[in-house]
Amino acid sequence: MSAGSFYITTPIFYVNDVPHIGHAYTEVAADVLARWHRQSGDDAWLLTGTDEHGQKILRTAIANGVTPKEWADRLVETAWKPLLQTVNIANDDFIRTTDERHEVNAQKFLQHLHDEGHIYTGEYEGYYCVGCEEYKQTGDLVDGTGDYAGQLVCAIHSKPVELLHEKNYFFKMSAFADRLLALYEENPDFVQPEAARNEVMSFVKRGLSDLSISRSSFDWGIKVPWDESHVVYVWFDALLNYITAAGYGQNDEEFASRWPATHIVGKDILRFHAVIWPAMLMAAGIEVPKQVFGHGWLLVGGEKMSKSKLTGIAPSQITDTFGSDAFRYYFMRAISFGQDGSFSWEDLSARYQSELANGFGNLASRVIAMVVRYCDGTVPAAGAFTADDLAIQATERRVTDAATSFIATLAIHDALASVWQLVDELNGYITLQEPWALAKNPDSRERLDTVLHTAVHGLGTLAVLLSPVIPVATGKLWTALGGDGALADQRVDRAWEWTGGARVSALEPLFPRIESIVEPSDG
Repeated sequence: MSAGSFYITTPIFYVNDVPHIGHAYTEVAADVLARWHRQSGDDAWLLTGTDEHGQKILRTAIANGVTPKEWADRLVETAWKPLLQTVNIANDDFIRTTDERHEVNAQKFLQHLHDEGHIYTGEYEGYYCVGCEEYKQTGDLVDGTGDYAGQLVCAIHSKPVELLHEKNYFFKMSAFADRLLALYEENPDFVQPEAARNEVMSFVKRGLSDLSISRSSFDWGIKVPWDESHVVYVWFDALLNYITAAGYGQNDEEFASRWPATHIVGKDILRFHAVIWPAMLMAAGIEVPKQVFGHGWLLVGGEKMSKSKLTGIAPSQITDTFGSDAFRYYFMRAISFGQDGSFSWEDLSARYQSELANGFGNLASRVIAMVVRYCDGTVPAAGAFTADDLAIQATERRVTDAATSFIATLAIHDALASVWQLVDELNGYITLQEPWALAKNPDSRERLDTVLHTAVHGLGTLAVLLSPVIPVATGKLWTALGGDGALADQRVDRAWEWTGGARVSALEPLFPRIESIVEPSDG
């Protein structure tokens, strides 16, 4: 990794179905972190993409009367890439596991492990969940109910598992248990949050089995390079996207400058990323990831968001009414990143009205309108600052420093809460200073100018601080403030240093009031 490099990834998502807001939540979190680092002077690089091999994709394609590649192409172009526009993701790359750059270099990786003696032939029998694309231990299964009564079902998908017996190739993962435990002990930040780290350590301490890394009962996948009667296990294949996209096997200079990465994943796939993935890299002699962060689930009615359980909500159902900024703000502010969080239309609507429309949006509109009304649009020069003015300036610096510290630990919700202290203090400042009253008294002109100058500067600081989260609204505000340069080029870690022109321009409502919310029905 080069100095100042920040490589961050989302999981690559299965194309067996269309995305729901749980997928968009992960995308937005990674995007906010990438934007923040980019605006802090880092060489930030955000990777996302799609996982297109495996039995689940094959069965879905057959059920829809098309080939797996045709199905993947359709879903990528009509659902997964459009998702990025829907929630305004500024990704630097989009990888598909059917890309030649991935398939060829994944085979190189596998061949290297085989040549180094980390792979052997064996037989395996176990319970397989096609939904998870994973062999399950009995502790991961529960007794089925209803139509599945009397059967063992996956605790995540609530669907029956299949008992499989295959002759496969195995990766000697058990040989890396001690090295993994040493990694977790010596680098506590490698797996976060702390509950995730504890879960992973407990899992590895119970003992690791070797990993079946091929399948021979179907042919939709990357061929094992020394035995084309087998395809690579879909998770082994998928995890390699993080290095094949960064240049592994084809561009050593690029790979050295990007790797290692910070992986943002849902907690249900934590073990793949925090156990299997670093063991694979250790075997190959490649540096392990910088960090694996397992965020919580989005819950609807107390259950994990799931298309199979009909609790999936399309992101557009939210953005069509509230816009992409509100989607991004809500999920980054309302849920402690790393914990489970419950979604409700009522909470979304309430936060939109109170925090975005009334809190931030109304603040911006009032300040710009008062500069236009009382100063003909010219940003006034400040007179002597009072303690109240200096307190606002101090808050600008304090919340910038606090938010920067929170972002360093991926605590996006805490960073936003810190920034919102400036929103609240500026609103309180305007209420206390009463610029509308000052404007009536010619003797208070200098004080009026100082108050409006202070408020305008505070607004600009907010525009910079909030731009990684709500880029559309802050872009409009930045234009109205006459900010110097592109907003995306402003240093977010020194937000209070922004500069602007001599005049402001009219500002449309950043978050228009929504009179009534009709909860969309599941479709």
